[in-house]
Amino acid sequence: MTVNKKLIFLCFCFPVCFLQTNAQDADSGKKVFQGYSGGMMVHTGYISAGEVNLPDFQEKIKIQGMPWGLGGVLRFHFGKHLRIGGEGYNSTLHYGKNKSYAALSWGGLLIDCQWNINKFTLFLGGTIGGGNVKNITLLNPVSARSTGENAVYRRYAVMIADPFIGMEYALTQRIRLIAKADCIFNIAEKQPDFAAGVRIYAGVVFFQAGK
Repeated sequence: MTVNKKLIFLCFCFPVCFLQTNAQDADSGKKVFQGYSGGMMVHTGYISAGEVNLPDFQEKIKIQGMPWGLGGVLRFHFGKHLRIGGEGYNSTLHYGKNKSYAALSWGGLLIDCQWNINKFTLFLGGTIGGGNVKNITLLNPVSARSTGENAVYRRYAVMIADPFIGMEYALTQRIRLIAKADCIFNIAEKQPDFAAGVRIYAGVVFFQAGK
């Protein structure tokens, strides 16, 4: 098993271990549903797809750089540690001297575990889902006289596994600052222009305790 597969396995399977704890809480009459939280995050980072050959144009394009994007998350809290919900984001990378760009939109089911330490909350988990990639490679600078022969356009669907780790800080009982890091893997058909790497997120989430 490769390092990437081990990481995905750990981040997705580790939260499942806490399902047994929640089941025990339910059997003992303890409150299982603890509330929900959600919010918005912006992100950047560094991602790369390596070098992509364009034989029809006798070109080699290096897809790499800092993406920028925005998205949101909603999580339902169970017991002391388990959270289940969903998230979705848009992420755009501009690359190359002609400002080509690759855009990834994705979303899916989130499962993670949290540990509260005073005002800090540490969490580890992953999201599995799908999305689509739109990649426009510009071979020449864009001008009013540009034609379709100056660009290569690709669009395709992906299935993603997204392990992540992060931390929250409680400003108040309901408002928390959040920061996390993830790495998105395309677990469907391999695509040479799919850019992978570490993304860093920062934002605000709001927590509502269960009744």
